[in-house]
Amino acid sequence: MEGVVNAANRAQPIPVLIVAGFLGSGKTTLLNHLLRSRGARIGVVVNDFGAINIDAMLVAGQVDAMVSLGNGCVCCAVDITELDDMFTALSEPRARIDVIVVEASGLAEPRNLIRMVAGSANPRIRYGGLVQVVDAAEFPASRTRHPELATHLRLADLVVLNKADRVSAAELADLRGALTELVGQVPVYATTHGRLEPGLLFDLPVREQSTVATQLSFDELLLDHDHDDPAHRHLHDDYTTVSFRSDQDLDPRRLVDFLEDPPTGLFRAKGFAAFAVAGERRRFGFHLVGRHLVFEPAAWPRAEPRATQLVLIGAGLDADTALKRLHDTVHTGTEPLNPQALLGVWRYTPH
Repeated sequence: MEGVVNAANRAQPIPVLIVAGFLGSGKTTLLNHLLRSRGARIGVVVNDFGAINIDAMLVAGQVDAMVSLGNGCVCCAVDITELDDMFTALSEPRARIDVIVVEASGLAEPRNLIRMVAGSANPRIRYGGLVQVVDAAEFPASRTRHPELATHLRLADLVVLNKADRVSAAELADLRGALTELVGQVPVYATTHGRLEPGLLFDLPVREQSTVATQLSFDELLLDHDHDDPAHRHLHDDYTTVSFRSDQDLDPRRLVDFLEDPPTGLFRAKGFAAFAVAGERRRFGFHLVGRHLVFEPAAWPRAEPRATQLVLIGAGLDADTALKRLHDTVHTGTEPLNPQALLGVWRYTPH
C-alpha cells in the first residue's frame, strides 16, 4: 500500500515542514538526524536570530539545497514574496527534493510561518505540518517564563518531547500528561538526541538502487548501527502505520467526520477515496497533517481499479479502533448519495 501511495504522489506538491521550538530544545539536532536519513533529498531553509548563523553552520554540507537567513526570524524578517522565491529554488524539478524543512528560530511565531507556507502561490509545494520540539528537562521552567509557549504548542501537528533521557520515568509521564492537556489529540512523541523517525513526517521515496559497489557515504558512516543490541538502543517512541482499502465507495460525510475528529495519536493520513455520490466518478486524493486537511479531486486513472486506499501514520495510534472507524465510513445503502453529501469535502478543496 505504501508503494502505491508513493507512486501516486510522485507528481504531487512537495510538503513543507516547519520545525519550531524554544531556544535549545533540539531543533537543529533533529534536523541533522533527518538529513542523515537514507533515501530522501531534503531542502532546508534555516534561520537564526543573530548576525552569525550558527545553525546554518551546523547543517552545512549535509543538505542538497539550503537557503540561509541571517537577518532574523523568517516570520518577521522576510515577506511572502521572498519566502516564495526560496521555495521556488528548492522545488525546481531538477533538484529532485522530496521534502522542504523550515527550521524556525527559537524566537519565531509559528502562526505566521504557517500562514506563509499555507498561503504560498507556488503550486509545487504544500503545507506539511508544524513540529514543535520541547526540551523535557527545561519545559516546566520555560513555560513559566514564556507563557506564549502554550499557544505555540496548541498550533502543533506533532509535539516532539526531546531529551527524554534527562528526566525520570515519573517526570516523563507527568510531562506527557501536561502536554496532552495543552494539545488534546495531537500526538506527543518522546525521544532523545532529536531522533525522530523520518517516516512519521514524510514519505521516503522508492528509487532504483544501483547494484554497483560503492564506498560508504559520510551519511551512512554517521548512522547509528546495531539497533538490535540493547546496549545501542535509544529512548524513543514507536510510530504506527495503518493501511485501509475498500472496494465499496465511501460516504464523504463520514470520512470528513473521521478526518475532522481523528483517532488519538494520528499525525498524518493520505490516500484517495471513491465516494458513493450520484454522478461522481472522480478520485478524491487527500492529505491530513495534524488538523490541516486538503482534498484534491482528479480524474480516475484508467489503469487503476475504482477503490479507496489510504494510510494512517501516528504515534500511540490504536490500529484496531482506527480501522473500525474507517470501515464505518463505507456507504451501505442501495442508492447513491445526493451531491450535497460532498459539501464537507468542498470545504477542504482549494479553489
